[in-house]
Amino acid sequence: MTAQVKYADVEVGSELPPVSFPVTRLSLVKYCGASGDFNVIHWNERIAKSVGLPDVIAHGMFTMAQAARYITDWTGDPGSMTEFGVRFSAPVVVPDDDTGASLEVTGTVEEKLDGDRVVVALTARSAGAKVLTRARAVVRLP
Repeated sequence: MTAQVKYADVEVGSELPPVSFPVTRLSLVKYCGASGDFNVIHWNERIAKSVGLPDVIAHGMFTMAQAARYITDWTGDPGSMTEFGVRFSAPVVVPDDDTGASLEVTGTVEEKLDGDRVVVALTARSAGAKVLTRARAVVRLP
C-alpha cells in the first residue's frame, strides 16, 4: 500500500476526518472467533444483563482495533503505526441484534517528531459516551 498522507503535508492541529464504524452483534461474534474470546457478555443479551451490564458490550480490544484501523486507513499504510495506546473508559453497548451501535472516531495531529513521525490524539465515542481515553498513535509517514 502507498501512503496517502505525507509528513511534509501534515500540520500540528490538523483534524483528521471523522469516521463512523458500525458495531453489530454479528461483528462481535466474528471477533469472538478471531480473538478466541467467547465470553457470553459479548453476544448474549440475557447473560450480559444478568451480570449488571446494560446489554451486550463490544470487546475492549475490538474497540481499540477500530481506532487503530482509523489511523492506518488515514495513512494508507497498515505498517505506518509505530506506537499505539488507549485507556478504556466506557464500553460500547450494542443494544440490538439488527441495528447495533456506532463507534465514532476522530483525530487531531498533536505533534510532529523527528524521523518523519506524527503524534495523533484520538477521540472515540459511542452513544455520546467517550469510550477511549488517552488514545494516542504515533505513525511514520513518507
